[in-house]
Amino acid sequence: MPGFVLLALDRRDADPAIRVGFTVTKKIGGAVVRNRLKRRLRALAREVLPERGLAGHDHVLIGRQDGVERDYALLRAELVKALGKLAR
Repeated sequence: MPGFVLLALDRRDADPAIRVGFTVTKKIGGAVVRNRLKRRLRALAREVLPERGLAGHDHVLIGRQDGVERDYALLRAELVKALGKLAR
């Protein structure tokens, strides 16, 4: 199972900006664990979305339990793969 779920919504407006949001439920752990996962997701988004994100879309990354301890390179590969599927 991937370390996150990616949702994308076409805003259907003339603004080509890529927007992103993050959420991690309390089921994942305490505040320290949730914030660590959100920091990892933010770093992924800063690195990958400018070049591979969908213009004019809102992207939401929903953190999952596996994302806390998963290797960063693997998380990055999962995000690139998920964005590739959305682009089709």
